[in-house]
Amino acid sequence: MVNTNPYGAFKSKKSVLPKALKINKKELEASLCKSSFFDFVKRFWSVVIPEEPVWNWHLKFLCDELQNAAERVFKNEPRKHDFVINVPPGTSKSTICSVMFPAWVWTRMPTIRSICASYSYNLAMDLSRKSRDIVESDKWIELFGEIDLREDQNTKGFFMNSKGGSRFCVGTNGTVTGFHGHFLIVDDPLDPNRAMSEADLKTANRWVTETLKTRKVNKETTVTILIMQRLHQNDPSAVMLSKAEAGGIPIRHINLPAEVQGTGRDVVRPRKLATHYEDGLLDPVRLPRSVLTQMKVDLGEYAYSGQMLQRPVPLGGGMFKVDRVEVHDGTPNDWVELVRFWDKAGTQDGGAYTAGVKIGKRKDGSFWFLDVVRGQWESGAREKMITATAKSDGRKVLVGLEQEPGSGGKESAESTALRLTSLGFRVRIVKPTGDKALRADPLSVQVNLGQTRMVAAPWNRPFLEEMQFFPLSTFKDQIDASGGAFSLLTRQKMRLGGLGGYKKT
Repeated sequence: MVNTNPYGAFKSKKSVLPKALKINKKELEASLCKSSFFDFVKRFWSVVIPEEPVWNWHLKFLCDELQNAAERVFKNEPRKHDFVINVPPGTSKSTICSVMFPAWVWTRMPTIRSICASYSYNLAMDLSRKSRDIVESDKWIELFGEIDLREDQNTKGFFMNSKGGSRFCVGTNGTVTGFHGHFLIVDDPLDPNRAMSEADLKTANRWVTETLKTRKVNKETTVTILIMQRLHQNDPSAVMLSKAEAGGIPIRHINLPAEVQGTGRDVVRPRKLATHYEDGLLDPVRLPRSVLTQMKVDLGEYAYSGQMLQRPVPLGGGMFKVDRVEVHDGTPNDWVELVRFWDKAGTQDGGAYTAGVKIGKRKDGSFWFLDVVRGQWESGAREKMITATAKSDGRKVLVGLEQEPGSGGKESAESTALRLTSLGFRVRIVKPTGDKALRADPLSVQVNLGQTRMVAAPWNRPFLEEMQFFPLSTFKDQIDASGGAFSLLTRQKMRLGGLGGYKKT
């Protein structure tokens, strides 16, 4: 029989071609995941997070930023910068940076090694477990089955794949000897509940800036990624940013507060991202204003400002509202009393500062910050500076000295007092009681009421910065000295004494 259908031959070929050219959906999905970290996150989200995702704009932005950095590592090109990422809790920062990212890079370069750290080993290991869950998931096996884990190196805290790539987790201040990474990922290096601990703060800063930097596969290509909420004026974020500003490795600073108001948009980094905020909110679905209002109550002003607004002190100052201190070019002469108060330290070129703050009380009831002498001197140089400053101030200025606890503090204060009184200066020794914040509180009242003035001088900036962050400030010597001077000016009930002007205490 003759085939009279002119399309018969064509139809027979068409039935064969789709089978030969049929698109492999698995290969397509794998290709999409490889080419886009954000697509990878969307497809693997349910593996580690049971809740439905909220795809706020900042998630794709973070994914794109990390992928841009990774692309250079894949090509063995020098990195452009490291990262400091400051975002609020509850915004999927750890899921993106610590869980998904170390797994995704294996889809492009299976030999990648990542070192991932958090403030506690348990937290670091939990993030590591979730990352391993991805690599052991059915979806991963379906799409990237050729990249499987080695049986002899497969624990929650450290696992390797069959191509030589690895993910190692460690707690801040833990040992990383023997491990090196193409990516050094530090996720919350400081416990929010212990951010006020000076020891914990120093440990975290030292580990991030000193220990970890020696763990790079290649000093030119390895990327350091620090992700955290702001907790302190001198937390690891601040240290890394200050080192970059001083001429160190360039930093890509991503700063996304939970909410912004008015000029507060200036704190968003990069600044162009402020246009994505809806009604001043970073994520109106997960962090609506009602939730943020309740968080202010639950966390308190200080913690909310750091963790949610990425300001380690409330806007305008915490205990001291520094924007209410008026700065003047000249000084009046109608003083009721003038006091220079010293808060001593005794370590040269390190540790705490010695500070001598001069404050005057005018007849109109206002208080003026007139001068600050400050330095890290050893005890001999410190005593010479105190004497020289007294001579420069003149005998009308009362000299106040804080007596540190213990016999050594008493001897030091008395020795200084005896020397100054022998030269004709009036001296008062103060033995303070209560913590530093309590002692500074009376002065803060005057500052916040707008009753303080300041003489314009180079020392203004570090003084106001310490005042703004107090009592969370890195150093507290200038405020301690200011509080002592204020107590003498107002003759508050403190333990005072005199010898030739003061009595032994």
